[in-house]
Amino acid sequence: MIRVLLADDDYLIRGAFAALLSLEEDLEIVAEAATGPDAIEMALHHRPDVAVLDLQMPGKDGVAVVERLTEVLPSCKTVIVTGHALPGRLKRALTHGVNGFVLKAVSAHELATVIRSVHTGNRYIDPVVAADAISEGASIEEVAERAALAPGTVRNRLSSGTTEPGAENRHAAARPARQGGWIN
Repeated sequence: MIRVLLADDDYLIRGAFAALLSLEEDLEIVAEAATGPDAIEMALHHRPDVAVLDLQMPGKDGVAVVERLTEVLPSCKTVIVTGHALPGRLKRALTHGVNGFVLKAVSAHELATVIRSVHTGNRYIDPVVAADAISEGASIEEVAERAALAPGTVRNRLSSGTTEPGAENRHAAARPARQGGWIN
């Protein structure tokens, strides 16, 4: 059983994820929090295997929570969930040790898969976010190094990020994502 902490200041989003993730046989929601400081307190009290954290929360943002949890509860893996996936935010999250980075548009099923993946020691970066970060000028090798992934894995994720929406290239894939408000 994977013990999960959910932290998001939006009660509706947090409650929906909690309800849907609770349906997964191998996931147990052990705590919920609405602020960064509460997330840290709940993590120390409940000792989750994975903390799913909103990027923007009152008190401390998700990355600040990741930074603190890395110090006081290093066994806890972390996933940032955001509606604002700017490349600088991804870079900051990776610098502070986040294990997963996904958009709030993710389905509960996909989020459960990401939780399982990071729990086993993998990293996960949403392909659209990765494509946008690369389109900002970072080479595949730089992204691979920052994300602790092999360059081939980055290429594969970029490829799926462009072929799934039917785009000609990563820049074309990012355009409708920006227009739809999925990325900035």
